[in-house]
Amino acid sequence: MHRRLRRISKRERKEEARAFVEEYYASIGASAADHARRWGDVRRSLSKFGWYEHTPQELAYGARVAWRNHGRCIGRLYWESLEVFDCRNIEKPDDIAARMEQHLRDANSDGRIRSIISVFAPVKGDEHPAWIESEQLSQYACHQLSDGTVLGDRQNIEVTRIAESMGWKPSGEPGHFDILPWFLRDKADRRIRYDLKPGSVREVAIRHPTHTGLDDLGLRWYTVPIVTGMILTIGGIDYPCAPFNGFYLCTEIASRDFGDFKRYNLLPDVARALDIETGAHNPFWKDEALTELNRAVLASYNDAKVTIVDHHTVASQYMTFHGREQAAGRRVAGDWRWIVPPQASAAFDVFHLRMRNFHPVPNYYRSRGEDGLRLMPWYGDRYRRRWQRWSDRIARRWKIWKRMPW
Repeated sequence: MHRRLRRISKRERKEEARAFVEEYYASIGASAADHARRWGDVRRSLSKFGWYEHTPQELAYGARVAWRNHGRCIGRLYWESLEVFDCRNIEKPDDIAARMEQHLRDANSDGRIRSIISVFAPVKGDEHPAWIESEQLSQYACHQLSDGTVLGDRQNIEVTRIAESMGWKPSGEPGHFDILPWFLRDKADRRIRYDLKPGSVREVAIRHPTHTGLDDLGLRWYTVPIVTGMILTIGGIDYPCAPFNGFYLCTEIASRDFGDFKRYNLLPDVARALDIETGAHNPFWKDEALTELNRAVLASYNDAKVTIVDHHTVASQYMTFHGREQAAGRRVAGDWRWIVPPQASAAFDVFHLRMRNFHPVPNYYRSRGEDGLRLMPWYGDRYRRRWQRWSDRIARRWKIWKRMPW
C-alpha cells in the first residue's frame, strides 16, 4: 500500500483540501461564514497533524463526486444515488470482514442491485489502516491441471496460487467457476484470508433464450461486482479501503470476462455450441458469437430479475449524463478507451464524442504510478483569464513531473 499511495506535498494536500471544501459548501448553499469557519478548522488540522477529518456529510458528498469525476466509468448518470456507509470506526480485520458480508447482502437486495460504498479508515500521516488486497470481493479461481489444462479465470492464476498456499481448496472438483476467498492486509501488513460464506454470492446461470446448446457449457456469473482494489481520495485525504459496487453492463461479462483471451477465452466454444461456422467462409464468426453471448447474458439476468444494463442503453445514459453536466457548467472527464463499449462501438454517439480525462479530484485510483499520478484539482470549469490558464497548465505539468518515479 505504501508504494500505491500518492506522494503529494503539504502544499498540494492543502490545495486539494481547499478546493474540496469550497466545492462542498457551494453545493449546499452554505453561508460565507460557515465556509470560512470550516476552512479554518481544516487548515489548522493540516498544519498541526498533516491530515484532517471529514464530516459524515463531506464524506458522503466526496464519495459521490469521486464517482462523478472518474473518467473510466460509463455509468455515471446515477452518481447522486450512491449509498455511502461511514465505516471509519471499524478497524479490526474481523469487523471489516463482517461489514463486507453485510455490504454484499445489502447490494444484492432482492435482485435490484443497490449502488453502495463502505468507507473505512483513512491514511493519517505515516499510519496505514487495514485494506483489502483483492481486486474484487467475488472472483473465480484459475486451476492449472497436471495435463496442462487451465480451468477458470486466467487473470486470477496468481491469486489462486496464493489462496492455495494459505490452505484454500475448492469445495469439490476444480471447475471453471470456483469462488475464491478474498484477502485483507491488517495494520501490520499481514495478509489474512477470508472465505465468503456459502450462499452469500448469488450467481446467474447463463442460458441462451433460443439456442439450448449454450446450456451445455455450464456458464454462470455472480450478480454484484464489488470493487475492492481502488483507493478513494477526497480533499487530499486517501481512503485505501473503500469497497464499492454498481451493477453489471452485459458487455463486461459477455465480451470481456467470457470473450477476452486473457480471461475465459470462450468464443470458439460458444461458436461451436451455437453452430456458428468458424471457417474462412465466415470471417465474422467472432462478431456473431459475441452478439449471441451478450444476448444470452442479458436474457439470463433479466429472467433472474437481477439488475443489468445493455451497452446501447448505457451509452444513451452516458450522453444524458454528459448533457446534464454541461448544463450544470461542468466539463466531463472521460477516457475514450474505457467509455466506448467494446460491442458495436461506432454505432454509439459516445464513439464520436471528444473526450479528455483530466483526472479531477475527488476521484478513485489504483496506484500512484498509474492513474493516481495525474490526480489534482481542476479549475477549467471556472472563468479563467488567458494568463491563468497558462499558469494552470504549467503548474499541472510541474506537479506530474515532480510525482514521476524517476
